[in-house]
Amino acid sequence: MIAHDGMYIDGDWRPAAGTDTIEVVNPADEQVIGTVPAGTAEDVDAAVRAARAALPGWSATPPARRAEHLTALRDALAARADEIAATVTAELGSPAGFARRVHTGLPIAVAGSFAELAATYPFEERIGNSTVLHVPVGVVGAITPWNYPLHQIVAKVAPALAAGCTLVLKPAEDTPLTARLFAECAHAAGLPAGVFNLVTGLGPVAGQALAEHPGVDLVSFTGSTAVGRRIGAIAGGAVKRVALELGGKSANVILPGADLEKAVAANVADVCRNTGQSCNALTRTLVHADRYEEAVALAVAAVAAYVPGDPSDPEVRLGPVVNARQHARVRDYIDKGVAEGARLAAGGSEAPEGRDKGYFVRPTVFADVTPEMTIAREEIFGPVLTFIKYTDEDEAARIANDSDYGLGGAVWAADEATAAAFARRMDTGQVDINGGGFNLLAPFGGHKRSGVGRELGPHGLAEYLHTKSLQF
Repeated sequence: MIAHDGMYIDGDWRPAAGTDTIEVVNPADEQVIGTVPAGTAEDVDAAVRAARAALPGWSATPPARRAEHLTALRDALAARADEIAATVTAELGSPAGFARRVHTGLPIAVAGSFAELAATYPFEERIGNSTVLHVPVGVVGAITPWNYPLHQIVAKVAPALAAGCTLVLKPAEDTPLTARLFAECAHAAGLPAGVFNLVTGLGPVAGQALAEHPGVDLVSFTGSTAVGRRIGAIAGGAVKRVALELGGKSANVILPGADLEKAVAANVADVCRNTGQSCNALTRTLVHADRYEEAVALAVAAVAAYVPGDPSDPEVRLGPVVNARQHARVRDYIDKGVAEGARLAAGGSEAPEGRDKGYFVRPTVFADVTPEMTIAREEIFGPVLTFIKYTDEDEAARIANDSDYGLGGAVWAADEATAAAFARRMDTGQVDINGGGFNLLAPFGGHKRSGVGRELGPHGLAEYLHTKSLQF
């Protein structure tokens, strides 16, 4: 067990203001693997003051120089990639291969993409007799979730640094060890003191203090819709900007003529990815009535390959969910699905065989789900897939858009043109066409209860800028 102390503030580790600590639990065996300080409002205030003091110098740093720091950050993360991946596996429960490939590899690539953008972004443009400047918004309060602990940090910190902002990061209390490793890499990258600061702590204490602090100009939050609403209310009262990436209940629409076997296999893989703990997971599968039962049978066969197991085993593809609270939540949703009349085609709320210890959940497939059922409307955040039947494309579009969320989605069809035409009807921020791959330069984000703002690429960088115009 590693007992950490101190916060990373103003370019160095300094003692926390309080004495309370947070225990970090390995979700695979429920053992405490480390502790970090539980930050207070005093810690947050010190971090924000450091960020404000560093803002004039960093915002005046030429973009090319900021790009060099981001390149150094990318290289520092790459040098410790194995250690980061092992830490993510230990505190999140992510299978080792996925932790190395996605939890670690993706944010390294994202950091590199913002290094390139910092050097090439048009921070000035000419419009008529005006020069329009895109300038840093100021001090950013970044509050990140546990489900992609490093990626979500980099997706906020890298564009903010590229824009010329300074930051205070409050990571999720379930995965603070990864955040500390990031802080060490930021230090190794040679960032000037105060440009990046880290305060670990609980959301209702450190997180709220950061959102409320008058020295913070923008709050960037990823997490639950309920907390996002609270942060939005706080920011609105202070007239400060927010970027909110919240929940999802994404639809996967399989149109007649699509490669059904490929579409269902990809859908099962998506829902089991990260043990279902992805905000854009394709948890609602819409299939035409003519091939509905065939699709369900394919999903039952595919899900059998995802056997919950020790995430440190390189052969394991499905680890535990992150904590006891999430474990109970997912199992409760499964029971609610059965109680409301859905057909349990695979899985269930019972503990997986041989997994009496740890927060493991059976990958679960529901059939005969109607759009009104709780499991079709609320975000479960676990490996639970629901199948919904439709009779024509208009009904499929109505069901897909009948959601409080609008984050992700997917369409499968016999050809790209047909799929793209349907995708344009979907009321959501991002749609994958016939298994289209992830693009780290494309804007990621949603609307409705999925939040406001975008992450990644030039649109993600723009979130940390505001405009001013000079008239000549």
